[in-house]
Amino acid sequence: MEMKKRINLELRNRAPEKVTELVLDNCRSSNGEIEGLNDSFKELEFLSMANVELTSLAKLPTLSKLRKLELSDNIISGGLEVLAERCPNLTYLNLSGNKIKDLGTVEALQNLKNLKSLDLFNCEITNLEDYRDSIFELLQQITYLDGFDQEDNEAPDSEDDDDEDDDDEDEDEAGPPGEYEEEDDEDDGGSDLGEGEEEEEVGLSYLMKEEIQDEDDDDDYVEEGGDEEEEEHNEMYAYLFSLAEGIRGEKRKRDPEDEGEEEDD
Repeated sequence: MEMKKRINLELRNRAPEKVTELVLDNCRSSNGEIEGLNDSFKELEFLSMANVELTSLAKLPTLSKLRKLELSDNIISGGLEVLAERCPNLTYLNLSGNKIKDLGTVEALQNLKNLKSLDLFNCEITNLEDYRDSIFELLQQITYLDGFDQEDNEAPDSEDDDDEDDDDEDEDEAGPPGEYEEEDDEDDGGSDLGEGEEEEEVGLSYLMKEEIQDEDDDDDYVEEGGDEEEEEHNEMYAYLFSLAEGIRGEKRKRDPEDEGEEEDD
């Protein structure tokens, strides 16, 4: 009784027409229905009723926008044709842990044209020979059965998909990277630096550049004018050599005279 009151209170405190997600796990149904769950939940996209002792889906309301339905760990054994009538846009259906035994029961899901993922784990039907191949052949619209596709690739986590979608939205809101780069360039050009900081940096690089150019010019000059300098150097050396020889000659001429003068004394 307390469980039933809690269900009614939870449903009553919400505006049904605004609810998109509803989790009623571990609550208890009465005669195969959840009291308070009705056609007024027109915007409902996700409904979870795991372990609520559902024996049938006959009293499931029409939920035309419902995409994901969790019905695991109940006592459902048939009557799945109701889903195509009441929830035609289902893409994900979890019936694990129910009393589904044969392919004939699952055949009713063929009319769910948008169904991509079906979970029958821990149902008796999984004990059938060639169970997976039979289900994929019977329900050709589905991509994943019990969390894996036909090549045994695991289905992506729905939360990861949501995160990726959020990342894409953030990138779209942020705008193209080029816009930010241009703005950053503009901000750098107009930023308030200390007096002379920017000019000093530019001046230093300019001087460094000039110094390198001067060194290059000097090297070029040496290479181009090397022969002329060498010729001038040789001429200067010859001049100094001749000058030194002249001085030596005069000294040799004076020496005998000096000796004669010494003898006279």
